[in-house]
Amino acid sequence: MKYIPLGKSGLNVSNVSLGCMRIADMEVKDVTKLIQKALDCGINFFDHADIYGGGKSEIVFGKALKEISVPRESILLQSKCGIRPGFFDFSKEHILNSVDGILKRLDTEYIDVLLLHRPDALMEPEEVAEAFDILHREGKVRNFGVSNQNPGQMQLLQKYMDKPIVANQLQLSCACTTMIDSGLNVNMTNSASVDHDNSAIEYCRLNDITIQTWSSLQYGFFEGTFLNNEKYKDLNNVLDRIAKEQGVSSASVAIAWLLRHPAKMQAVVGTTNENRLKELCDSSNVELTREQWYEIYRSAGNVLP
Repeated sequence: MKYIPLGKSGLNVSNVSLGCMRIADMEVKDVTKLIQKALDCGINFFDHADIYGGGKSEIVFGKALKEISVPRESILLQSKCGIRPGFFDFSKEHILNSVDGILKRLDTEYIDVLLLHRPDALMEPEEVAEAFDILHREGKVRNFGVSNQNPGQMQLLQKYMDKPIVANQLQLSCACTTMIDSGLNVNMTNSASVDHDNSAIEYCRLNDITIQTWSSLQYGFFEGTFLNNEKYKDLNNVLDRIAKEQGVSSASVAIAWLLRHPAKMQAVVGTTNENRLKELCDSSNVELTREQWYEIYRSAGNVLP
């Protein structure tokens, strides 16, 4: 497993992290095995959100973690807050209450990173910054970040924050490449030139903000995986061929494609299968050439200008 700096946090994190959205209905003993497999593979970073399973994902994870003899300081826990039924809420009161709930469910005294879950159009940055200051001063949260935010939104928030934004969780995969498309099609009039996120990749690189990729093996908005999917026959043929050459799985190559980007991203993977998790962790040591990276990009249906 390879490790990268998480923004300006001073933390070194595994460049593959385990996303815990799908563990809500698992038995504690099975989650314990999954966490242990992650640790054995070198993962030290676990991603949560207060809405995953209505909070059940954090509860079962907290119980499972107690079954493993591992010092709390040796693992890094991240959670997210801000999504409520039918609206977003970045109010000071909601952030503070959310973190108290997260800590209780995870059965821990602190989390290493708190992300704001998607943008809130009614965000008052001063109020968010005040909540962050309280959480940090009380030792409940050590670092802060965002998800699905563009550079302007991050700049607005950072203006009022004493601590740096350390991460931005964004959707990116071999089959969902809008952030990359616009950068390759600058000054063009085709559909790929549409800038959906105002150069979020470049902004994060300029400001040492780690991009965490979500839906790393998915296409569309939770439409499913592109692996072994007839909609992506050419992509799978390329992934399968490179996987055979590398002696790994096609899923490993798909994650390696993300990790090959010089932004030094952290891929969030959400499998609950121990064997698949091992495959995905193998991606950390897969080295793709520039030619292979672009071949994968083109095989997903992208046309270079």
